[in-house]
Amino acid sequence: MEQANFITNLVNLHSDELYSWANHKINNKESAEDLVQETFLSAYKAITNLKNKDQAKTWLFSILNNKIIDFYRKNGKQKLFLESEITSEQQTNSLFDNKGSWENTSVNDLWESENLLDNLDFISTLKSCTDNLPNRWGLVITSKYSLGKNSSEICKEFDITSSNYWQIIHRAKLQLKICVEKNWIN
Repeated sequence: MEQANFITNLVNLHSDELYSWANHKINNKESAEDLVQETFLSAYKAITNLKNKDQAKTWLFSILNNKIIDFYRKNGKQKLFLESEITSEQQTNSLFDNKGSWENTSVNDLWESENLLDNLDFISTLKSCTDNLPNRWGLVITSKYSLGKNSSEICKEFDITSSNYWQIIHRAKLQLKICVEKNWIN
């Protein structure tokens, strides 16, 4: 009975935040609701795995992020992914000449700041730019840099090769650079 009460309390405390995150990541209200429901069901089944109840919110978001990854893995073979990745690939190709060398080697002054991650405007712009990446690219970048997963784990989750993983990371970083330089005002 104590576990059921604990889960009920978690639902009351965190369901809105979890739903907002899921809806933001997949942009489909019904699917977001389903993913949150699946998250709480998984949490209930695995409640004994939660070592520190003070970290329940982090644990729930971790479960939800895995559900989102599974959602995209299951639905990720759609043409929508490919079309958006081609567009971004073409845009990042413009950074190189026909020999594969950098077209423009100058560094924008905004990257010289030591405190970019302390600047809320920069963080907001970076988040918007990350959200505008092709879905798979955004998930791979988020898995690597926000969730701290290693490359082999990400390759396994997304069913991609190591070389494809590094290409996605490289192109996503280039796309983020273009977007941040275009949209962030220092």
